[in-house]
Amino acid sequence: MGFFSTILGFCGFGVGISMGLGIGYYLFIYLQPSDVEDPEIRPLIEQDTETLRRMLPEIPLWVKNPDYDRMDWLNKFLALMWPNLDKAICKTAENIAKPIIAEQIPKYKIDSVEFEKLTLGTLPPTFQGMKVYVTEEKELIMEPFIKWAGNPNITIAAKAFGLKATVQLVDLQVFASPRITLKPLVPSFPCFAKIYVSLMEKPHVDFGLKLVGADLMSIPGLYRFVQEIVKDQVANMYLWPKTLEVQIMDPTKALKRPVGILNVKVIRAMKLKKKDLLGASDPYVKMKLADDKLTSKKTSVKHKNLNPEWNEEFSLVVKDPSTQVGQFNVYDWEQVGKHDKMGLSSVPLKDLIPEEPKEMTLNLLKTMDPNDPQNDKPRGQLVVELTYKPFKEDEMPRGFEETQTVQKAPEGTPAGGGLLVVIVHEAEDLDGKYHTNPYGKLTFRGEERKTKVVKKTRDPRWEEEFQFMLEEEPTNEKMLLEVISTSSRNLLHPKETLGYINVGLADVVNNKRINEKYHLIDSKNGRIQIELQWRTSS
Repeated sequence: MGFFSTILGFCGFGVGISMGLGIGYYLFIYLQPSDVEDPEIRPLIEQDTETLRRMLPEIPLWVKNPDYDRMDWLNKFLALMWPNLDKAICKTAENIAKPIIAEQIPKYKIDSVEFEKLTLGTLPPTFQGMKVYVTEEKELIMEPFIKWAGNPNITIAAKAFGLKATVQLVDLQVFASPRITLKPLVPSFPCFAKIYVSLMEKPHVDFGLKLVGADLMSIPGLYRFVQEIVKDQVANMYLWPKTLEVQIMDPTKALKRPVGILNVKVIRAMKLKKKDLLGASDPYVKMKLADDKLTSKKTSVKHKNLNPEWNEEFSLVVKDPSTQVGQFNVYDWEQVGKHDKMGLSSVPLKDLIPEEPKEMTLNLLKTMDPNDPQNDKPRGQLVVELTYKPFKEDEMPRGFEETQTVQKAPEGTPAGGGLLVVIVHEAEDLDGKYHTNPYGKLTFRGEERKTKVVKKTRDPRWEEEFQFMLEEEPTNEKMLLEVISTSSRNLLHPKETLGYINVGLADVVNNKRINEKYHLIDSKNGRIQIELQWRTSS
């Protein structure tokens, strides 16, 4: 009986399974509703608030605010680079923290504080969006919104009085909206001199602490107390307008700002060669510093004289005394035609001792190539006296406000006058009828200065500086700046005016500095950005 009961039980189980599968299949296939409609697809902008909240529990900033840009590319980059960034950031943080810890622990009678484990985990921070501000200054301002729900493992071991305690930081969450300013922008890599970071609002910080394996945050009241202390401390240090400043490079060297004045006294020349048909020459001297775009200084012309005496003094602005070279060229003046070069010479500024006058007798050469055999032929000598005067510390531009502050005029500036500095930054939306190879032409008191030509662009960037030493304030005067396009291929229209502006100088005298964009006259949409500075000795 037991055997037959078992056989019948197996048969009943098989029949039951088969019937169940058959009924289930019938119900699933044949009892489906026949009036199913296709889902309605509508743009997000047409959805109501409740629908949006169900679909997007956390709406990104770039959806709510059009000023913020999506940063998906940066998040992908961080995800790929995070294993390497984690090691680099932790190593840098450890190198910075170690000397600070070593300096502080003696005050609290602690033997040592060391990192047993230091890793930021496998989850990188994400950028929810970024806002970029456009200003007329040499700066880049960004406001990213950062969220980081990480799994770091930071374990610190402290030893004191023969005892050891370990504190572990886990489950870190940081939500912050910092303002990052790269300033000033410079023409040397990485193209900015300093980074300034400030928080626009109190950050959200959440984390767990374990002491000897026990969760400290489970103590009643301690969690909220610690969170508020951390938020307040971070806010007190970096909440705007307070900033964290990180210097990348020396702004003075990067911007090549003036660091001193070279006083040049051209005394005389001796044994110059005859250039004129009648057996004489009409010499004069031109001088400038190498790699300087300012106009050369010139002495007066001494007619029919091979041993002229000038005793004339000039001042040249020095930007890098370690590399700059003073260049002297002696010319024979011609009433018609090109002036003949009689010889040249140079003096490296690094050979001068600051504040000490040095009289030098320079042999005039044909070229600056030391191996050129033409230099063996005597061409005369030039006697000059050079004095390099570096600016004092209180005259040098400093820190964050460097691009906004106006430097003092160099020594020797007339008491009632000053130094007018014009910086031609850039132009945009220029429109040439025949060609667009623009350059800027500056005209002031009959003197013309020109920027370099930028070929084939409607948005040229020059970043060139011009200086005018004035004996009185130009309160009632104007300066003409023209944007001109030039082309050697178009013989019918080699030059074309793309627009101009007339700038009154009363405002710059009163305000010391102006940095504006001006609409070009006789141009449909063209604009030009220039910066004016009025520097006085007081």
